[in-house]
Amino acid sequence: MRNRRRAISNVYDPGCGQVRPDVAGASGSHESSDVSMSAPANGKAAFRPDGVFRDAERSRSLPVSGNERSRDARFLSRPSGSPCTSFARRASCGLFQAVQKMIGSAARSAQRREPFFRESMADYFFEWLARNARDVPDKPAIRSLDQGTEITHGELFRVSNRIGRHYAALGIGRNDRVALLSNNSIEHMIVYLSSLAYGCAICTIHVEMNAAYLGEMLESVGAKLVLCEDGLPELEAAGVSGQPLGRWETAGGTGLFDEIDHHPDTPGERPGIRRGDDASIFYTSGTATRPKGVVCSLAELYDNALPTADAFGMTADDRVLDYRSMNWMSAQVLSALGPVAKGATLLLARKFSASRFFDWANDNGATIAAGNPTILNMLANREAARGKNAAPTLRFITSSSAPLLMSEWRRFEETFGIPICQGYGTSETGWIAGSFEATRKPGSVGRPHPYQKLRIVDADGKPLPADEIGAIQIAGNPAGRYRYLDVDGSVRVNAEGAILTGDLGFVDSDGFLFVTGREKDLIIRGGVNISPLEIDNVVIQMPGVADVATVGVPDDIYGEQVVVYVAPRAGVRVDADSVRDHCARHLAEFKMPGAIVFRDDLPKTARGKMDRKALAGEWTAAGAAG
Repeated sequence: MRNRRRAISNVYDPGCGQVRPDVAGASGSHESSDVSMSAPANGKAAFRPDGVFRDAERSRSLPVSGNERSRDARFLSRPSGSPCTSFARRASCGLFQAVQKMIGSAARSAQRREPFFRESMADYFFEWLARNARDVPDKPAIRSLDQGTEITHGELFRVSNRIGRHYAALGIGRNDRVALLSNNSIEHMIVYLSSLAYGCAICTIHVEMNAAYLGEMLESVGAKLVLCEDGLPELEAAGVSGQPLGRWETAGGTGLFDEIDHHPDTPGERPGIRRGDDASIFYTSGTATRPKGVVCSLAELYDNALPTADAFGMTADDRVLDYRSMNWMSAQVLSALGPVAKGATLLLARKFSASRFFDWANDNGATIAAGNPTILNMLANREAARGKNAAPTLRFITSSSAPLLMSEWRRFEETFGIPICQGYGTSETGWIAGSFEATRKPGSVGRPHPYQKLRIVDADGKPLPADEIGAIQIAGNPAGRYRYLDVDGSVRVNAEGAILTGDLGFVDSDGFLFVTGREKDLIIRGGVNISPLEIDNVVIQMPGVADVATVGVPDDIYGEQVVVYVAPRAGVRVDADSVRDHCARHLAEFKMPGAIVFRDDLPKTARGKMDRKALAGEWTAAGAAG
């Protein structure tokens, strides 16, 4: 039986920002979020979402009607003002295989649609830079906290014009690619924004994370120009060479900035990019073995930028503090394009530092800070003595990239008095939902962007009612195609029409998205689905537990067994019996852990996600060795 809390159809109406009753033949639209969990009044753990920005691997396509895609670009870019057992996953083949089987050739033939872009120039990003240079020329556009320098909106526009003239002289045109191999810096941001303004495709590669694949990636990208930050050992080890990025200075500079200094700083000829042209290529952080190259059109990137800035309540008065890699789309859209779209300021650090975070915020008047669960927990554990006056100028800190447990949410806000506002998206689809002080709801990642056409669907791809958990599906890509760059350099269509993000969740009757877990992380014990996040949320409530991760491991009788990994707080003793006793008071018997393993710390990915795959592999390896 389905676990329903309301018997109305789960279709999000972008016109009123609410979930409305579905009608026959109407195409639903929803938007998606992340997971966090809270314990309901009956003491049993129910998980609810929080902000997550993750890769949509194992995605499949679903049919979408043609009229859902032939939307005017100007409308699209306009600001938009329980247990998992309720989701009956098919144990034999899984949700995604079931949906794929349903689609078949009929669905593929249904993908013939009207053109999604207008055959006219789309100088969106150039116009943003030009407007800011006209309206707020002396206002800082980017302040590099590590380099101790900043560039104003007026200076950014002028140097972008020089870079555009340089590209034109090199014969770089529409869909031609520029590869940028560098870490966070003012120079990195100048090249990224200037390339978008000019109208070529900018490819950003995280050098440290992709060191083993750099040569292969550059061959796949086939860039006409490769720009490299000086002194990166990974580039030297891989034998990668290119034009030195150099250093920007108000009068000239080194490397690229010395080479372009002879060009006029006024607008020159640009290739005339169209909405369907490639604008960005970036590599995922890799939940798969090999990072995937995502190809993003101008329409996809631009149409995601303004709704995301609006979803997080960003204005021209904001100063956005970010230290996440600007080689990832989540940081690029929220903290690079958002401030440019609004005429705000980016406060950029090279990497996160718990000891410097509050000094950065206070010394620079930060109003919004980017975060994820790992960052929030590090601050709460290491900087709690700063108390509720730690950063008085901060409106809020975001949380995305991984699930945030409700207990962690409450601890951070009670410690610092800084609101947490969650968001959600995937590398392939961009940001899907966000929130700010006036629009947030505990446990939710916010209301979905209307244009993303989010729906919650069952194993057959049919829309589910409000408050019912299912698979998160979106169909808002203005191009209708979600594309990867393959190793051989070819562009592969991963999905057309709609795409499943790989996450489970629900949309409540107020239109808020909750993410309840990953489909691939579900533990199937004796044919019953168990959410690892539900168990995590129970165990983390123990005073002596600093971190927890639940995984499923093979079991000869039940198919899978529940194993809980626990990292105790420093100096606190926690034993297996106390964990079992605590779980017995809050969990049904079939969800009880079969084994409890203690570690000093738990593995995380580079983006702060819990690496459950590594833990499951560790268990398997230990069993094989024993």
